[in-house]
Amino acid sequence: AFMPKTKALIEDQGAAFANYFISYPWCCPSRASILRGQYAHNTNIVGNEPPWGGYETFHGLGLEQSTLATWLQAAGYRTAMIGKYLNRYEPKKDDVPPGWDEWHVGGNAHASYDYVLNENGRVVHYGNEPEDYLNDVLTAKATEMIRTSAAAEQPFFLYVLPYNPHSPSVAAPRHERVFADAELPRPPSFDEADVSDKPAFIRQLPPLDQDQIAYLEYEYRKRIASLQAIDDMVESIVATLRDTGQLDNTYVIYSSDNGFHLGQHRLIAGKDTPYDEDIRVPMVMRGPGVPAGSRIEALVGNVDLAPTIAEIAAAETPDFVDGRSFLPLFQAPDQPWREAFLIERRKLEEQLVRQSKFSGLTPEELDQAATFNGIRTRDTLYVEYGSGERELYDLQADPFQVDNVIRDADPALVASFDERLEMLAGCAAEQCRE
Repeated sequence: AFMPKTKALIEDQGAAFANYFISYPWCCPSRASILRGQYAHNTNIVGNEPPWGGYETFHGLGLEQSTLATWLQAAGYRTAMIGKYLNRYEPKKDDVPPGWDEWHVGGNAHASYDYVLNENGRVVHYGNEPEDYLNDVLTAKATEMIRTSAAAEQPFFLYVLPYNPHSPSVAAPRHERVFADAELPRPPSFDEADVSDKPAFIRQLPPLDQDQIAYLEYEYRKRIASLQAIDDMVESIVATLRDTGQLDNTYVIYSSDNGFHLGQHRLIAGKDTPYDEDIRVPMVMRGPGVPAGSRIEALVGNVDLAPTIAEIAAAETPDFVDGRSFLPLFQAPDQPWREAFLIERRKLEEQLVRQSKFSGLTPEELDQAATFNGIRTRDTLYVEYGSGERELYDLQADPFQVDNVIRDADPALVASFDERLEMLAGCAAEQCRE
C-alpha cells in the first residue's frame, strides 16, 4: 500500500501471491531457509544468536558450502549479494562465503550511516553524509552489477537485502517527513480486548497503555517512511534492467524474511509468533511466463524460493531441499499443491523474553509456552505450544485471529490437524515435498 512503484513495476506486471508465508518468522532462521530451501528444523538455525543460530552457527555447520549461490554459480551464473547477510556477520577482510562472485555486505548497519561493508573482501567504511545513506549505496551497487553482467553477456543472480524497514527504520533524507501524520492501523486484533483464549504468554499481558500506543504509532510512521527508499531501489533496478535490455529476460522477485506485529493481540512490536502479522508477507514476481496481473492462491513459502530460482537457472538442486519450485503454478495455478504449510519456533530468544516482565511468567515458563509447531492452510491456523496449549482459528470467519475455537472444534478435525502436524514438524527433504 505504501510502495506504488513496486506495485506498478513488479506486481502489476506479474503475479501476486495471496498465500505466501514464512515458516519461521525470525530473521536468521528465515534467511537460512531462503538460502537453503529448508525448514528451520532441518537447517538447525533456530535463532539469531549462537548456539541456536547467527552467522557463526550457519558457518560452523558448513551450510555455506551448499546454498542457492553455489548451485547457481555451478550452473554458470554470476552471483551477487548486496546488503544484509545473516545476523552477527561482521565485515572482515577476505571473508566472502562460497558461491558469491560479488559481495557487498554489511554487519550491524541498521543505523544507515557510519557503517562498514565488505566489498569483495575489502573492508570499506562509509560516513554520515547524505550520499552515505545505506539504501542508496546498496542501490548503486545493485545497478552497477546489472550493467557489468549485461555487458559481459553473462547470466546473473542478484540478491539484494535492504536493512529497512528494520528498526531503527531510518528514512532517506528526502523522505524524512513522509507519512508524518499516518495513523496506526487498529484491526480487531489490536490491543485485543479478551485474551482469555490465548496462550499463557499473551494471556498475562495487560492492555496497551497510551504511551505504548504512541510508541507504536511512532514506529509505524518511521517504518513506512523508510520503505520509500526501497521503492526507489526497485524503480532503479527495473530501470537498469530495461536500459541494458535485460528486463524481458529477467525474473524479479520482491518479498521479505518475516512480518511484524504492532499492537495486535496486545503484543508491543516484533515478530516470532504464529499469527498472520508475523508469518504472512508480500510476495510479488514478474518475468518470462508470469502472466501480468495474475494472482496465485496456492500456499507458497520461503522454503520454495531456492528451488524455484534453481529451476529458472537450470541449476541442480540438492536432495536435502524441503521446498518445491512454484514455477508450474504460472501455467496451471489450479493444479494439486500443498494444502498445509509448516510454521515453527523451536527456541525463544529475546523478542518475547523482553516482554516477560509484563507476562508474570518466568523465562523458563515463557520459553515453554511460546515455542510452537503449527499448520497454516488457506483458511485455518492450528498451533500446538510447548506448554500443551493449542489454538485453532477459522480464518474465513475470523481473519484477524481473535477467537480461538479449539474448545468447540470437531475432535476429528483437530485430530487430523494433529496428525498432519506431526508429519510436517519432523519432515525432511522428499517427505516435506510430498
